[in-house]
Amino acid sequence: MTDDEREAALEAIAAEVRVCTSCRLHEGRTRAVPGEGSASTEVVFVGEGPGFHEDREGRPFVGRAGALLTTLLGSVGWRREDVFITNVVKCRPPENRDPAPDEIAACAPYLRRQLEVLDPALVVTLGRHSLGTFMPGARISQVHGTARPADPGRGPQAALVFAMYHPAAALRTPEIERQCVIDMAAVPATLAAARARRSSAGRAAPAPAGPAQPEMTMTDQTPDQAARPAAAATPPPGPDHSAPSGPVPADPAADQLTLF
Repeated sequence: MTDDEREAALEAIAAEVRVCTSCRLHEGRTRAVPGEGSASTEVVFVGEGPGFHEDREGRPFVGRAGALLTTLLGSVGWRREDVFITNVVKCRPPENRDPAPDEIAACAPYLRRQLEVLDPALVVTLGRHSLGTFMPGARISQVHGTARPADPGRGPQAALVFAMYHPAAALRTPEIERQCVIDMAAVPATLAAARARRSSAGRAAPAPAGPAQPEMTMTDQTPDQAARPAAAATPPPGPDHSAPSGPVPADPAADQLTLF
């Protein structure tokens, strides 16, 4: 699949998301938030659900939590444009409440199809509901900063999943923000490990992923995957991505889902 074909496939999914009525969340939305980013990336960040600003703009992570995510990406020399960013639910839950299991289930086919199209080597989960989608039963306080093989039934084939706290949690708790910085610093090396596993392992069918499966047979990287550019490994030219100084004013209603 070429980049143009991926972009067209992602836009077709996004068009379905924008008019979706599969669960109750569509009743209160201003705009659905399908996701955005590079169609040729090897890294997908999956958050939990749109917040106030995301609902207004139809874009993921554009509030204060999104500003922190952009800063975290910049800390490893990446930009938003280098990755793909989406959520497990595509419409804002009322008052930023937790998404209900049936709402997550209603959106799951969209997320799976996006990951099938992108076929990333690495999926980074942001927050506990995203974590629960890719590492069922895991506790974020115990597994953040670690990677496990991805369940191929979730979309990506022979990929790794890396767990992080949601940036909104970091805005409230300095220790979690410190952990997010440390965890993000490990993401490029985890991507390199994911590439190596894809490239070196045979084509045997992968074993089921989960807490009891610390190792998983990865498949070879296809020529199509090998030709896809990775996220930038060095800081790009442009605005400074350093962390802002001083406390960030609290604005809970404007954040994405404040979950961790």
